[in-house]
Amino acid sequence: MDLRAIPAQPSPGLIHVVVEVPAGGRNKYEYLPAPGLMALDRVLHPSVQYPFDYGFVPNTMAEDGSPLDAMVVMEEPTFPGCMILSRPIGLLEVIDQKRYDAKLLCVPANDPHLDRMSNLGQLSAQQLEDIAEFFRTHRGMDGRMTEIQGWLEGQPVMDHIDRCITAAAVPAPPQPQEPDKSESDH
Repeated sequence: MDLRAIPAQPSPGLIHVVVEVPAGGRNKYEYLPAPGLMALDRVLHPSVQYPFDYGFVPNTMAEDGSPLDAMVVMEEPTFPGCMILSRPIGLLEVIDQKRYDAKLLCVPANDPHLDRMSNLGQLSAQQLEDIAEFFRTHRGMDGRMTEIQGWLEGQPVMDHIDRCITAAAVPAPPQPQEPDKSESDH
């Protein structure tokens, strides 16, 4: 599964999300680009499970150096590796181990039951708190310090997505080359 040709944002207001963990799951899978497959990263504590499908936006780079994390509100869970055309509706600001690690919240673009959902106010306050509590709790069980800063929506969310797309498009700085030791100086 080579994701390099998949645009992060195929059209304005829409993004692709690749699912790593379906809703209700405790197995945390992670996409490995080199072999192009999903691998089991860890198993979460039995008392916590992902509230919605969780994954990442391909061809983005967040502040933590990995693709932008995303969660998709789904009525039925999908499967690891499923790509969902999604509409972002909010962003949970998380500080994980003193590093900014935002979580994008989306709805599927192709679900007629959710096609009118466009902002966080259309979810219950309890659903939003459940998502925040999930990140607070599952990280804490790993012994990691996590701070939930709150939710953003509207233009700040789209600006964050744009920054992550731009960051992924910037080539990495060249690495210093060591001299070839096979050739000797005469």
